[in-house]
Amino acid sequence: MRSIPISLRQIDYVIAAAETGSTAAAARALNVSQPAVSLSIAKVEDHFGRPLFVRSAGQGIAPTAFGLRKLRALRSLRAQAQTVLDPQDSGTEDLNLGVFSTLGPRYAPALVSSFQKANPATTINLHEGDLGQLTRWLENGRIDLALIYDFGLPSSLEIIPLADVRPYGLVAAEHPLAGRGTVSMAELLTAPLILMNLPHSRDYFLTLAQMNGIRPRIAHETGSVEMLRAMVANSMGVGLMATDIAQDTACDGHPVARLELSDPLVPHRIALARVPHAHTASLITAFQTHVARSFDS
Repeated sequence: MRSIPISLRQIDYVIAAAETGSTAAAARALNVSQPAVSLSIAKVEDHFGRPLFVRSAGQGIAPTAFGLRKLRALRSLRAQAQTVLDPQDSGTEDLNLGVFSTLGPRYAPALVSSFQKANPATTINLHEGDLGQLTRWLENGRIDLALIYDFGLPSSLEIIPLADVRPYGLVAAEHPLAGRGTVSMAELLTAPLILMNLPHSRDYFLTLAQMNGIRPRIAHETGSVEMLRAMVANSMGVGLMATDIAQDTACDGHPVARLELSDPLVPHRIALARVPHAHTASLITAFQTHVARSFDS
């Protein structure tokens, strides 16, 4: 029987370096010396005969295309080893689900809770991030699936469409347009805009305005849905949103009014994304099916 050429410790060092972007940061995170991390990476690369990382002076390291593939496999191997060696293992299966930060509160808790009620021997770990982070985490194997907007995603990902949602306007209850129900974007954006400034979301909403010949005046920018809703509710500006929120009050109790937009607008597509694999774990397939059915119902 051939001996295993790479240790779990070396795998941990490689994964940490990929996550932190440098051997120095990985060493600090693991409380070991930087040479120990560098030596482990060198030994793993020597085993594969190809570099896992590109080194840039002053800019740390980044996985090569080959490194991204191997990192996914090494993460999977590390997780399997941890399960096999865990003396407290109860036979549960784990799934790492990434959620886009604005979609997460609206959909993820209900989806996870209902799935785990039907499958009690499973654990779903949630990882919240923006579109760029979720894409990187899918590619390096940190997450198995991502609940995400299909907007500017790389072609290397497999996309499972769930629903198309139209953007809508949001105003304070006392705003002159509040009772209209439906308005044009031009009418809405006569007032200053509170803009969602997450990566991709910002460009999406600005592009919608520009496609309708509007250059909005931006009053404030925020990465938080609840902050946007609260600022709108307090008459600090109007909002454009895609995430469907059922409540007609902001978190501080002030009311808001939702306005449908009459313009022909490009919808946001909610989707599950994953990296294609020849063999997909049964838990991933089961959760994917559960999510698709939930959106269809």
